[in-house]
Amino acid sequence: MPLVDMPLAKLQTYQGLNPKPADHKAYWTRALKEMRAIDPEVKLVRSSFKAPPAAECFDLYFTGVHGARIHAKYLRPKKAEKKHPAVVQFHGYTGNAGDWADKLNYVAAGYSVAALDCRGQGGLSEDAGSVKGNTHNGHIIRGLDDSPERLLFRDIFLDTAQLAGLVMDMPEVDPKRVGALGGSQGGGLTLACAALEPRIARAAPLFPFLSDYRRVWEMDLAKDAYNELRTFFRQFDPRHEREDEIFTRLGYIDIQHLADRIKATVLMGVGLMDTICPPSSQFAAYNKIRSSKELAIYPDFGHEGIPGFWDTAYGFMMEL
Repeated sequence: MPLVDMPLAKLQTYQGLNPKPADHKAYWTRALKEMRAIDPEVKLVRSSFKAPPAAECFDLYFTGVHGARIHAKYLRPKKAEKKHPAVVQFHGYTGNAGDWADKLNYVAAGYSVAALDCRGQGGLSEDAGSVKGNTHNGHIIRGLDDSPERLLFRDIFLDTAQLAGLVMDMPEVDPKRVGALGGSQGGGLTLACAALEPRIARAAPLFPFLSDYRRVWEMDLAKDAYNELRTFFRQFDPRHEREDEIFTRLGYIDIQHLADRIKATVLMGVGLMDTICPPSSQFAAYNKIRSSKELAIYPDFGHEGIPGFWDTAYGFMMEL
């Protein structure tokens, strides 16, 4: 098989290149304290989607850090007689929460589902920056020349944890049986959510984004989803005089440095031919997870539809 990265044996022990800031733990302690101090002002608005008789569908709004109103789709079984499990879902970079219909498989199994719109991307959540409407992309480098507390992915990571906590507080949900899942950016956010909301019981990320930025750079893969890294250096540090500083600051929002906080049981999918989120960047996060974990390896697949993974993940979540 051709290699686009390290041999598998080396991937299985790889620990990442991107530096971790010295105050990383304190940074996230402050961030979570800020998040928990917010009155989320949760609002549920019944959707006009013609749901099947056994389901209820709502637009869920809440206030996140920096005052942004965040949107998610929330679906639940109608007339649930006892507390039941739930899953929170996260979408790919620049996307949105997706259609109502593709979440009904979980509702049919007796689960509630919450699917986040990442702030400023393709859905209805606010960026809470200086403009109205979406900012679509550029989110990795957003705030990179400001205080670390202004990194946009800091806020998005916190949105995932806040949404999970709000779902756990729903009267119909059993807070001990909540899982998280998503692919690409959604995979990275799944791991961030499980790290920052340790009550998440199961996590199923597929080829997670937002990991080991320096490795991506050194592989010359700062293109496609990571292209903004190249844009930043070309425009703001063309001689790379601040390279160490920049990658260290990115370490605050590098999921590999959050992975050791995860307590959930993890099922992670990775394609060894991935040139968008290279396998080594994914293994950097996976190898730091200390909880029970399993890796589903697809040797011939890249950053694309992976046959059978989401069926496997569905079965994995059914064990909740």
